[in-house]
Amino acid sequence: MPQPVNRRWLPLNALRAFDAVGKRLSFTAGAQALHVSQSAVSRHIISLEDILGRKLFDRSGPRLVLTAAGEALLPEVSKAFDRIEQKMNEVCGDAPGTRPIRVHFPPSLLHQIALPMIQDFHAEHPDIRIDISSSHVTGLPSNDIDMAIVFDLPGADDRITDFLWMVRVAPVCSPATAARHAGKPIEQFLADNHLLHVKLDNEPRGLLWGIYARQTRIALDVERDLAFDTALLAVSYAISADGVALADIDMFAPELADGRLVMPYDSIIEDGFGYYLKLRPEDLSDPAISLFRSWLIARFAARPRYQRG
Repeated sequence: MPQPVNRRWLPLNALRAFDAVGKRLSFTAGAQALHVSQSAVSRHIISLEDILGRKLFDRSGPRLVLTAAGEALLPEVSKAFDRIEQKMNEVCGDAPGTRPIRVHFPPSLLHQIALPMIQDFHAEHPDIRIDISSSHVTGLPSNDIDMAIVFDLPGADDRITDFLWMVRVAPVCSPATAARHAGKPIEQFLADNHLLHVKLDNEPRGLLWGIYARQTRIALDVERDLAFDTALLAVSYAISADGVALADIDMFAPELADGRLVMPYDSIIEDGFGYYLKLRPEDLSDPAISLFRSWLIARFAARPRYQRG
């Protein structure tokens, strides 16, 4: 049985090798990043696995894959090295916040709402660097980040979670689509038009329309027609072509306000999903992260809710 790890003999070189290989999922690329031989990196990884009594990588397939143990360990090792690097730079006299803040946003939120916020923050705090990533994922992304705004149902985990806003959705379409079907009851309107879905990870394609149908008590075939990776794509299709998207009316308030998008029925629901800001508790000790967190919360709280004219 492996002995408990003690900081007096932490295998720092092996951990550096694991960090380099784990981030790149390649022994060759990890060795190149550290400017050492691939065999040296491989020996370090094997020694670390021996210490832990767990395999960190699955080497059986065509591509290197992290095991469950590797996935659990990698973000903590990377974060620890990042914090050591940052603090040493501060001690050496470099300006605080040398390392950029790594922030993840859902794509539609980033495009529709967050980009102007980031521009304003950068104008106010030009010395704070921000690395922005975006991917189609429900909940937390798998890449190493400092902060993430996530689209998800309410839930508890080991991260600090700040509620930003609850999603309100309604069927939306182009003015031409609404005009062609004017006067129809909402159930007939939806039956006569293509449904545009937004796909969620590991969920049925009709999940969101299904929630809407249940809450509004209408009969609807929620599995038919077209599905998109993001809400932005679904709404863009509705504007430029045809079909009805189930959209966050606060996110797409500009399109509704200028008439590119219309909400034919005053039938708005909260489907249980919302946007939440998440970060690790220990990261609040970083002044730049703490500042950006407080700034984002205040900006989202100040956003007006869409009011139908």
